Amino acid sequence: MGEKDIVEKTLEAYNDVFADIVNVLLFKGERIIQPDDLEDQTPRAMYKADDKIREVERDVAKRWVKNNIRIACIGLENQTKADPYISLRVMGYDGVEYRTQLRDLKEVEKPCPVVTLVLYFGYKGHWNAPLSILQALEVPEILKPYVTDVKVNLFEIAYLTWEQVNMFQSDFREVARYFVQMQEDGEYRPSDDEISHIESILQLLNVMDKDHRFELSVNERENAKEARTMSEWLTKVINENQAIGLKKGIEQGIEKGKFTAYADMVRKNRISAKEASEELGMTETEFCKEAGITVKQ
Repeated sequence: MGEKDIVEKTLEAYNDVFADIVNVLLFKGERIIQPDDLEDQTPRAMYKADDKIREVERDVAKRWVKNNIRIACIGLENQTKADPYISLRVMGYDGVEYRTQLRDLKEVEKPCPVVTLVLYFGYKGHWNAPLSILQALEVPEILKPYVTDVKVNLFEIAYLTWEQVNMFQSDFREVARYFVQMQEDGEYRPSDDEISHIESILQLLNVMDKDHRFELSVNERENAKEARTMSEWLTKVINENQAIGLKKGIEQGIEKGKFTAYADMVRKNRISAKEASEELGMTETEFCKEAGITVKQ
């Protein structure tokens, strides 16, 4: 499963995480959207062009159903690198969504608003690409009043304030905490906050940033339910892997010492290379090559 798939799976699977992200970033932490008000919406939209059916795909898309009256389509685009043409992509996504609504629109209905959030997870520098169509394209001044512009709702997760980070009530708080800490001093200090979906958060952090602790954790994720906090789980995994590494190191040292002893005996003509290789479970050729001994014909 690739990076994009992991991110999509996490945000699609848990409405509490999705709602939390939108409430903090758009509504300053006010609980405007409730998880139960969200319905899954296929991220793929179809349209017809040149007599062919074509498709565009968002990263994540959900419907916000409020009082059975109004539905808003909210999409999130996940970025780890600044995309200079993100505004064109957003325009394409939103345009296809509106076209789809018009196609299925009943006479008494009106199209629903479409809101797209772009989440940027880079922490080694601010987003440095255009955030509107007019910024992205070379447009003569005389034509600028007539070119439809689209602005991008960009949120730099690593540059949120700690006040914003603490507004999150879902597991996404730990994700935001990680990227803010990495941006500030390059060191992640896991919290003691209880995490509901620890396996998914470990996978998400592993694909978004190649921290060896998350890689170890993902490899042991079948047992992730044993721990309820990131601090507890990462400590457990690191200690276990250090113990495993120590055991392997001792075993390797013993094997290396055994090999060295046999090689020394062969050099002193106490035993033959064939006898030594048989004791070590190697071929004579392998033994002589490893020991730097010329194979006797």
